[in-house]
Amino acid sequence: MTTILDSRYSWARLGLSLLIGLIGNVGMWVVIMVMPAIQSEFGLDRAEAAYPYIMTMVGFALGNFLIGQMVDRFGITLALTGAALTIGLGFVLSVLSPSIWLVSAVHFFIGLGTSASFGPLIADISLWFQRRRGIAVAIAASSNYLSGAFWPVVLSPLLASDGWRAVYLVLAAASVLLVIPLSLLLRRRPPMEATAATSQTAQAMRSGLSNRQLAWILGLAGVACCMAMSMPQVHIVSFCVDLGYGPAVGAEMLSLMLLGGVVSRLISGALSDRLGGVMTLLIGSTLQMLALFLYLPLDGLVSLYVVSAVFGLAQGGIVPAYAIIVREYMPAKEAGRWVGFVMMATIFGMAAGGWLSGVIYDLSGSYQLAFWNGIVWNALNIAIIATIFWRARPKDTATQMA
Repeated sequence: MTTILDSRYSWARLGLSLLIGLIGNVGMWVVIMVMPAIQSEFGLDRAEAAYPYIMTMVGFALGNFLIGQMVDRFGITLALTGAALTIGLGFVLSVLSPSIWLVSAVHFFIGLGTSASFGPLIADISLWFQRRRGIAVAIAASSNYLSGAFWPVVLSPLLASDGWRAVYLVLAAASVLLVIPLSLLLRRRPPMEATAATSQTAQAMRSGLSNRQLAWILGLAGVACCMAMSMPQVHIVSFCVDLGYGPAVGAEMLSLMLLGGVVSRLISGALSDRLGGVMTLLIGSTLQMLALFLYLPLDGLVSLYVVSAVFGLAQGGIVPAYAIIVREYMPAKEAGRWVGFVMMATIFGMAAGGWLSGVIYDLSGSYQLAFWNGIVWNALNIAIIATIFWRARPKDTATQMA
């Protein structure tokens, strides 16, 4: 039983999951890349051009929960195969759509399929690790950021020469021809005895909270932390424009955040293997709030680059820590369901936080109050996670490491 977890096969499976995530998460990022082209073709204003992105994120959020439950019952291969077909069909239908409304509606299904390569894939790989689960989850989660860095660079020449429809046709083919064969290599299911052992460990670590109660508490914490996280991530470009630095500088700062986020995820993953998911999340959330405070007095060009890098390094490991907490405190057989639920909550938090920050800016004419709004939500997140730490902390560290 103990040989299969953290084994050579586990690491090979992690490498495949990272590659699948790099390809499968493209649906979340390409819509941002082609947004100006869609706006120009259909004669839209900026808000209307964002409709496909909004529908993508709605589908992405719901898919993390719905496909996560599918993974618990049927395994990751069937989920990824169905998701790849959904993404491919979605890209083709977008190309054929004559209006922004149809394009937007189809993007819901692109987001739905894309979600299989995030929460559900993370939940699956978490079943194959015990001692190194934290770093494994972090590596798998990094595929989302890496996809956002990789695909825009690769596809930009095609977008410039042949337009967004050509980009979508290439991605339709890539999703089906690459993801499905790779997913077939993940057909092996974790042995029941390994799953049972980790479930017994999870049961021993909880104190007075049912699975559903803990999931809802983690979901609320996820909304709170991502309401705070979304302020710099969603509005950094607009913030730089307001300061007179221009959108290119803002885009560079966003890229710096994402790069810092990848590094943060790896460091936090290794840290969670030593300290556990709850303590790692507390550290990351506290550092994120400190970084938000730094945005208040600092608006110089160099200082904003530095603060953005610090913010990326602080926040990158937060979302994967939720998946680690679910695996530490909940039965392995329900990993897909509850990891997907909490990931769904964090995504809704990002969406709501980005919208609320915009509303606050429209009402106040400044991002200062929006940063304070993020700080308040961040403090709520810290309070919730601290409560979990004291109510449901492991009673025996040796039991956790068994």
